[in-house]
Amino acid sequence: MSSEGDLVFLAGHGPVRPDGEYVTGKVGQELTVEDGQAAARLTGLALLSSLKGEIGSLDLVKQIVKVLGMVNSAPEFTDQHKVMDGFSDLMVEVFGERGRHARSAVGMVSLPIGLAVEIEMIVEVE
Repeated sequence: MSSEGDLVFLAGHGPVRPDGEYVTGKVGQELTVEDGQAAARLTGLALLSSLKGEIGSLDLVKQIVKVLGMVNSAPEFTDQHKVMDGFSDLMVEVFGERGRHARSAVGMVSLPIGLAVEIEMIVEVE
């Protein structure tokens, strides 16, 4: 994580279950779109935890600016954008209009330790 002026850049995070285990596997193969959405939501929670640790309070968030979502995808899978809805919906739940953001959703042949998704984001803060 780094910051530049009023922007905070969060490095890629993955989906961590409450028991501390990562969600792994390929969406469109071992995982369904719904599984991927749940993994993206968990990743969003991990990002928010890191962000809060860095800035002290999520009340300081002015806007979620830009998000890159990488989905560990089976070769024929083309619904990465639907997987990322799990993350985007969470940001709107938490921040309302301040949670709406520009987004890229891309498929990857693999991710570190087999993660189902990896997401990084840029946040404007007060």
